Amino acid sequence: MGDIIGGIVWSLAPTVLVGLLFWLIMRAIVRADRTERKVYSRMENEERARRGLAPKS
Repeated sequence: MGDIIGGIVWSLAPTVLVGLLFWLIMRAIVRADRTERKVYSRMENEERARRGLAPKS
C-alpha cells in the first residue's frame, strides 16, 4: 500500500510543482504590470497638471 501512495505522490509532484511555478511567475508579471500602470498614470497626471490640463481618470 505504501508503494502505491508513494507512486501517486511522485507522479503528481512534478505537475503540481510546475503549476505552482507557473502561478508564481504569472502573479509576478501581473503585479509588475499593475505597478507600472499606476506609476505611469501618476506621471501622466503630474505632467498634465504641470501643463494646466485636466487630469485623466
